[in-house]
Amino acid sequence: MGSLLRRSSWMRSAQASLLAIAVCFSLGASDSSARIDNLGHRLMCTCGCAQLLGECDHVGCPSRGEELATLGTAVAAGQTDQQILDAFAAKYGATVLAAPRTQGFDLVAWIAPFAVFAAALLGTILLVRRWSGTSGVRAGAAASNDLATASPEEKERIERIRRETGAEGGF
Repeated sequence: MGSLLRRSSWMRSAQASLLAIAVCFSLGASDSSARIDNLGHRLMCTCGCAQLLGECDHVGCPSRGEELATLGTAVAAGQTDQQILDAFAAKYGATVLAAPRTQGFDLVAWIAPFAVFAAALLGTILLVRRWSGTSGVRAGAAASNDLATASPEEKERIERIRRETGAEGGF
């Protein structure tokens, strides 16, 4: 009975060791594949399909296989993400990057949409204020000029329209 307990505990230890080794290998494998997937979503396919490299489903894509192989080789070589992105940008041009960098002139691509939106919003607000501010002044000035030079019959007609419509001048 003692040998059976020893054999059972040895078997459990061996199983636990094998499980730990399997977990370690699977974590290492998923780590590089996760990096490749992450970088594949930060790069564009250069075949002209306008899709991310990791998402390119272009049938017979001439570029995807080569680019993914280059990406896998760079990850296996231990390069950092920034080194890999820089190498792709040097080889294929800055258009291979899915998002512009946040430094130098590329920073304009991040700032410009917000600046244009803010300028358009400010312009719209100023235009609406100008329209609403001047239209009331013009209508009031036109009505007072019309009444000053109008004949008594015209004044009576304007007063009757104002009473019937409830309008206080201007449209």
